Amino acid sequence: MKAYQLGFIGCGNMGGAMMAGALRSGWANAENMVVHTHTKKTSEQLHEKFEVATAESNARVAEQSQVVVLAVKPAVYEDVLREIAPVLTDEIVISLAPNYSLSDLRKACAGKDVRLVRAMPNTPAKVGEGMTGLCFSENTDDEEKKLIMALFAGFGRAAIVREDVMGAVTAVSGSSPAYVYMMIEAMAEGAVKQGIPAKDAYVFAAQAVYGAAKMVLETNEHPAVLRDAVCSAGGTTIKAVAVLESRGFKGTVIDAMDACK
Repeated sequence: MKAYQLGFIGCGNMGGAMMAGALRSGWANAENMVVHTHTKKTSEQLHEKFEVATAESNARVAEQSQVVVLAVKPAVYEDVLREIAPVLTDEIVISLAPNYSLSDLRKACAGKDVRLVRAMPNTPAKVGEGMTGLCFSENTDDEEKKLIMALFAGFGRAAIVREDVMGAVTAVSGSSPAYVYMMIEAMAEGAVKQGIPAKDAYVFAAQAVYGAAKMVLETNEHPAVLRDAVCSAGGTTIKAVAVLESRGFKGTVIDAMDACK
């Protein structure tokens, strides 16, 4: 794959995961990356870790890049966009802020003919198992969409969605690792209560969740079918499932997702 000049404005956990994924997949190499962060120290640390170039300003990143990733906090988005808008020409600009629509971004870019991408990745990207929902501005062509899909595939899976369901993407994958961590914590605490040492309990619980998720992805079976395969008639699992159902387990998760959206 041709190496593209990839620029990062801000580079926290998600930006760092994207940078590592792009390098790992060969989407870009260190010589084709540039970054600017709020603090000089963070930029220097990224340079030392990834051997990427650093820029003295956000505008310099935009000037030097074909693809620009806005990985700053939402509170400073307007300031950053105001700074880089004058130097934008025909770049692809990727926004990681969940509350900025493509229309908002277009206005902030002062009507420049840039291609815009809204992305909602999640924190498992740090270990190469992320899930990202993407939507594109109308002036993005198919080759450019493939290019950006390949970037996000470097640290997990990616799918194109309609912009009007980006809130649902946040609920189902962007924020949901937090729900899963709560479940793992509860399972592990239950195991500790029943006598398994804590250091082992978290491994048992986490591996069970990881394996179950992999079963859904690799078998293409409906989760209900996979659940029923674990539940023997009159057995232990169906008794546990019955308790979860009686306490409104699925309904509570759905309600939480609605609140998130």
